[in-house]
Amino acid sequence: MGKTLGVSAIAISALGAMSSAEVIASGQASGDSHAPALIAFGPLNPFYKPSTLPFQAPMFDRIHDVDYQPAIEAGIAEQRREIDAIANSSEAPTFANTMEALERSGQLLRRVMLVFSAVTQANTNPLLQKVQEDEAAKLAAQNDYIFLNEKLFVRVEVLHAHREKLGLDAESMRLLEWNYAHFVLAGAKLDEADKTRMKKLNEEESVLSTAFTNKLLAAAKAAAFTTTDKTKLAGLSAAQVDAAALAAKDRGVPGYLLPLQNTTQQPDLAELSDRTARQQLFEASWSRTERDGENDTRATVARLAQVRAQKAQLLGYPNYASWTLQDQMAKTPEAALKFMDALVPASKAKAQGEAADIQAVIDKQGGGFNLQPWDWEFYSEQVRKEKYDLDLQELKPYFELNRVLQDGVFYAAHELYGISFTERHDIPVYQPDVRVFEVLDVDGKPLALMYFDYFKRDNKSGGAWMSNFVEQSKLLGTLPVIYNVGNFQKPAPGQPALISFEDVTTMFHEFGHGLHGMFANTIYPSLSGANTARDFVEFPSQFNEHWATYPQVFHHFARNYKTGEPMPEELFAKIKKAATFNKGYASVEALAAQELDMQWHLLPATAPLQDVDAFEKAALERTHVAMEEVPPRYRSSYFLHIWANGYAAGYYAYAWAEMLDDDAYQWFEDHGGLTRANGDRFRQMVLSRGNTEDLQTMYTRWLGAEPSVGPMLKVRGLTVNSATK
Repeated sequence: MGKTLGVSAIAISALGAMSSAEVIASGQASGDSHAPALIAFGPLNPFYKPSTLPFQAPMFDRIHDVDYQPAIEAGIAEQRREIDAIANSSEAPTFANTMEALERSGQLLRRVMLVFSAVTQANTNPLLQKVQEDEAAKLAAQNDYIFLNEKLFVRVEVLHAHREKLGLDAESMRLLEWNYAHFVLAGAKLDEADKTRMKKLNEEESVLSTAFTNKLLAAAKAAAFTTTDKTKLAGLSAAQVDAAALAAKDRGVPGYLLPLQNTTQQPDLAELSDRTARQQLFEASWSRTERDGENDTRATVARLAQVRAQKAQLLGYPNYASWTLQDQMAKTPEAALKFMDALVPASKAKAQGEAADIQAVIDKQGGGFNLQPWDWEFYSEQVRKEKYDLDLQELKPYFELNRVLQDGVFYAAHELYGISFTERHDIPVYQPDVRVFEVLDVDGKPLALMYFDYFKRDNKSGGAWMSNFVEQSKLLGTLPVIYNVGNFQKPAPGQPALISFEDVTTMFHEFGHGLHGMFANTIYPSLSGANTARDFVEFPSQFNEHWATYPQVFHHFARNYKTGEPMPEELFAKIKKAATFNKGYASVEALAAQELDMQWHLLPATAPLQDVDAFEKAALERTHVAMEEVPPRYRSSYFLHIWANGYAAGYYAYAWAEMLDDDAYQWFEDHGGLTRANGDRFRQMVLSRGNTEDLQTMYTRWLGAEPSVGPMLKVRGLTVNSATK
């Protein structure tokens, strides 16, 4: 889960260097399947001018695969002319002719890249992947054309040096200081020889990240678990078996197919009763990108880590983490490591206790084997039933996707913020399963347009994410157009889309990112919405998860899909009682991935290319998170967040933001819970502000205190040394 990381409006070309958080299947309007010669860009291209649809929504009824590349190339050329005009101006630099001009630049490129990055993650095909690969280096060079431009930086530097005399409002001052810092971090102060070296490294990193994304997508598809023996699927519901048969049919393979999700553990492991099948599914997931073929990512990963370390060295930093964390809330890798390391002992102790409980069940049943990773989900469900009398399968009939969306996600937002939602059937989409809603503000005025793309496809990246097709900006006169993407199992025709409680939480999470985007009320697109630090951007989304179990909201959507009856109170009580169940496992698998990410990005430039598997094993042991029964949530070789989605040295952000969001929810509980007054205050002081001020200051002003780790420990069922505070 995540937000596709926003970037500065003046650096929108960087979107081409990564396939964005947590955007890709075959449903493009044209159905183009092979790459033609690059066609001329002109008035017939749907990106030539801003869309005439409401909110400038993408004209997917007119967009063909062949339209993207010429629009990208034209956008690059147009922005270069704009940058040249700013940099070479004979006028003395002013905020208007330099900073505002930069914010206005690149609108064609922004227009096409926001759509292209979305589609290549959520609905890709070979042609779009080829365009990604063709344009990756050019887009990286475009980013350098801005941030390593000596004449342009001189103008920015002059303004920054005299910023206190410019009479700027607070948001304009933030824009100047933020962008000046990013010029410096990008290498604007390097000499020409080092700038040349940096450009080569940026180009290589962009190409490698694109290659990683495409290899991973192909590897995950190829590694899907298949069987012609229906008994191997024992434990799955009839609907799940039907979906597996449909998935196999769609792939043109006999029998049944279970596609992989992006994480190490797979949802079906909780229900498959055949231990051999569980092991095969787990091992397919574990080794998906390590099969020594063309989709093996290990060489790509090793070189990416090395390139990043070399970039950091050029800029005078000992490692990539030290360079990239400067504009985050944590500021330094030491602070992030201290935060993570302090959580490890209690998390690991809780996980070990959970493992002992599971082993006891295995022994009681005469299993005759030691607990393995592929057994955890299956037997932990039995422990859950025994301890809490809670069967997760018993919950699914109460979680029908559309009801969760409209009577849960939308309802909570209406109660908190007064907004309302109307489905639009006249807005074209990039794939038939996508739905579009117009969001109206409390006064009835249009606020945003929001797309929902929830079902899993082979040509969609794993996980769930949010981003924008159009960003809010008073300067540009644009309102937000936002999308949420998920990977829920699509039901067989005629059957309801029943989802797990984890999927329910995912819907609330991604919609929290959406609220951050739709409530944006800023002048500059660079500072709008979710264009914030990684360790803050997950705060609004994780905070919004809490409303999924808020009684008023829960009982509004948790209704039996057949009868419409609400979930019995005693069943809901079991969910609440079991809230800390398996939290040790969840904490350790996430911490393992977070620590692994940081260890990769603490490598110095002098380090040789790493043996990926050996490095991973040593890193997990060194950080004391290694547990045979609890694998990391992501292995190095399929860790999309850090190698392509902008979370390099930043995956700790989920835990950091959890501290913020649990503390925030405690504030809501202490002040009356789900009320319009609380929602409006949160909207005004946080969600609408984007990145217009220091994020720590923004948070503490709203909360009235420094953030505390206590509520997070309570939610996780942990007791941790106060050094984490």
